[in-house]
Amino acid sequence: MRLVGKVGVIGAVAAATMLAAGCGGSSDNKASSTTTTAAATSTTTAAATTAASKGRECTAEDISVDGGFGTAPTIKLPADCDPPKELITKDLVVGSGPEAKAGDKLSTNYTLITWSNQKKLDSSFDRGKPLPLTLGAGQVIKGWDQGLVGIQEGSRRLLIIPPALGYGDHPPSGMKPGETLVFVTDAVKVGN
Repeated sequence: MRLVGKVGVIGAVAAATMLAAGCGGSSDNKASSTTTTAAATSTTTAAATTAASKGRECTAEDISVDGGFGTAPTIKLPADCDPPKELITKDLVVGSGPEAKAGDKLSTNYTLITWSNQKKLDSSFDRGKPLPLTLGAGQVIKGWDQGLVGIQEGSRRLLIIPPALGYGDHPPSGMKPGETLVFVTDAVKVGN
């Protein structure tokens, strides 16, 4: 049970506490896209793809995100493609603050939806309190530790996290084994 590492199940425990396209949301013309390749090959990926394939993997451009930095996003997933097997990141809004690197303190707001049912599972926006963490310290799932490197303070980033970089076959309560996770994260503060 490691959405936010040992922080616990953020949506179900503390106020039921659990924890990531410009394709419709951000009008920021500075948005950039980066695909991060990660070794996401495991039995959990196979378990997550029990449904018939739709013939192609989704990309960041297939995901629709409405709302700007600082506001709770609305995330819509397409029905005509499969969840990606690799970590996908895309900056929806590019900030101008410091850039996060491993070892930096980072404060983020986020919304999480699960791929299989397209339901919001957790949101720090709903609690009104950003999540503090040290990037790369194993306090959060691997998809966050890898996918938030390079995010600038003031940025909004889309993260599509395959099961091997999320919870794999051992998810927290309320989540299916082998689940692909979709987060929209705002970097509220980078550094001390």
